[in-house]
Amino acid sequence: MAAGFKTVEPLEYYRRFLKENCRPDGRELGEFRTTTVNIGSVSTADGSALVKLGNTAVICGIKAEFAAPPPEAPDKGYVVPNVDLPPLCSSRFRSGPPGEEAQIASQFIADVIENSQIIPKEDLCISPGKLAWVLYCDLICLDYDGNILDACTFALLAALKNVQLPEVTINEETALAEVNLKKKHYLNIRTHPVATSFAVFDDTLLIVDPTGEEEHLATGTLTVVMDEEGKLCCLHKPGGSGLTGAKLQDCLSRAVTRHKEVKKLMDEVIKSMKAK
Repeated sequence: MAAGFKTVEPLEYYRRFLKENCRPDGRELGEFRTTTVNIGSVSTADGSALVKLGNTAVICGIKAEFAAPPPEAPDKGYVVPNVDLPPLCSSRFRSGPPGEEAQIASQFIADVIENSQIIPKEDLCISPGKLAWVLYCDLICLDYDGNILDACTFALLAALKNVQLPEVTINEETALAEVNLKKKHYLNIRTHPVATSFAVFDDTLLIVDPTGEEEHLATGTLTVVMDEEGKLCCLHKPGGSGLTGAKLQDCLSRAVTRHKEVKKLMDEVIKSMKAK
């Protein structure tokens, strides 16, 4: 009976749960799904991480390559993110060129990298005006069940902390790059941006970490990105119903708490890896 009611009136089905301050999957309104991270899961990448947020799974692989620095910033390198939402992760996506949602997610990640200054791009310069590192950050969704932005941001951060770049010098006689694979160093991660997403129901009610179904039924969504100092790095609000100042403040407060949870989880995983 309940399954039939959910099929015919999905929004009313959700409202009956929300009135009791819970959701159909048993979570409270401000509760996240179980979050896990596996760092260094792709041996062929220079850095990688697999993040699961409930049923949503995103893997990030980073490859480092050489390139000439940009003319307008000869002392900087590049960080190039790309989010892929293939048909294998959900029937809502089609093969071919990136769809609108994948393009929005890629731009969001690019904005997070730029606004948070997660990596000093000067650190990626090998020889000013001559040679720099390019970090190609490929984020692939393996299973889509909502809140792709939180999963992508976490996967990117965890993968960047896994990257080790070899020592590179320029031979003055030949002007060629010489790579010393025996000497590697981790990236200098300046900040740790963490995304927290919300869905708005009936223009007033806020729930965190929406599933794919909840996103579909919501009247709006909001993603807040904070760093460890509580600074706002990015705010993503793609239309939908508006929020009052008080509601927005609630979102920022929850984002600060979520940052501590994610940072603690990632630190524990990295610590356990070093212990091995």
